[in-house]
Amino acid sequence: MSATKHETILGNAGIILADRVIERGWVAISDGRIAEFGQGDAPGRAEDAAGDLIMPGLIELHTDHLEAHYVPRPKVFWDPIAAVVSYDGQLATSGITTVLDSLRVWREDGAEEVDGRAGVLAKAITTAREENLLRADHFLHLRCEIPMPSVVEEAKELIDRPDIRLMSLMDHTPGQRQFRDEGKLRDYYRGKNGGKTDAELDVLFERRFVYQKTYAAANMREIVALAHQYAIPLASHDDTTEENVIDAVRDRVAVAEFPTTMEAARGLHQAGIGILMGAPNVVRGGSHSGNIAAVDLAREGLLDILSSDYIPSSLLMAALQLPRHVPAIDLASAVRTVTKTPAEAVGLSDRGEIAVGKRADLIRVHVARDIPVVRSVWREGQRVA
Repeated sequence: MSATKHETILGNAGIILADRVIERGWVAISDGRIAEFGQGDAPGRAEDAAGDLIMPGLIELHTDHLEAHYVPRPKVFWDPIAAVVSYDGQLATSGITTVLDSLRVWREDGAEEVDGRAGVLAKAITTAREENLLRADHFLHLRCEIPMPSVVEEAKELIDRPDIRLMSLMDHTPGQRQFRDEGKLRDYYRGKNGGKTDAELDVLFERRFVYQKTYAAANMREIVALAHQYAIPLASHDDTTEENVIDAVRDRVAVAEFPTTMEAARGLHQAGIGILMGAPNVVRGGSHSGNIAAVDLAREGLLDILSSDYIPSSLLMAALQLPRHVPAIDLASAVRTVTKTPAEAVGLSDRGEIAVGKRADLIRVHVARDIPVVRSVWREGQRVA
């Protein structure tokens, strides 16, 4: 091939494909797409990657990290557009080129902070996108806390947005799922945003028990029906028991986020549901809630997708560390958990791998001291970082 003024060629790099790694190769970009790739010396004039890795931009399905930029301190609310731009910059420099911004779709007395502000943040994301302020490609993930009285109403206020790609079915009632150990949930709230007293937590937990008993069943039916009506993929959340798995199959969920037990993970896998686990779980060597470790699922062949959850930089770190933790997983397979597989789970078939005709969403990664450093980022062939 011959280079034109519209093309970029990246050479002298390790090229991570969906099924293998080219130890020393090149990638050519034309009109925002992958035009060609190969092994050895690049044809024509190429940008020298100095032996770094070239891989697809990362695909993030579940991160609520935007909220930390919007509310950086208790009761301190930042300009929402500025918060989105700051958050987006952190994602890009972490190698994330496509993100589903996870927004809480509920309000709760006594736990306000960012709850109930999904509309504000969704509007800010739209404004930042329209004014070309963003480096990554942003979609929405509506996190629906099923027992909350207003969750259906609030979901309906956002449901007709074209950028919604996922809805998750959550229930954080104390004593089940992620927080089967109620003490872990108490520890979480004691350390969050200045902390709550045990007396305050007694009131909060009792209210949640009432909400779960009163609203959860009807809300679950309505949220699931809403997702199916608008053809939005569903995710279950913190599946723990066989009953949880049965519910996930019944609701036709596409992705199971953070299953907490091996029993649940095996059942979900057998049902053909993709299993998503937290990248921080891989990097830290276990769950902060005391549940199943992601690498244990990986060793059993039960890990499909990784998510950065609350630390954007963990996504790339975990993918590159996974083959060391689980030797049966090679580098190409590990990178698929943060690129091709999550893209396909939410219908984004135009990205997530280095293949001819796919979007040229790429990152150049240098690894030093076992820490990956993102040197450059391209979105549709345009350098954005």
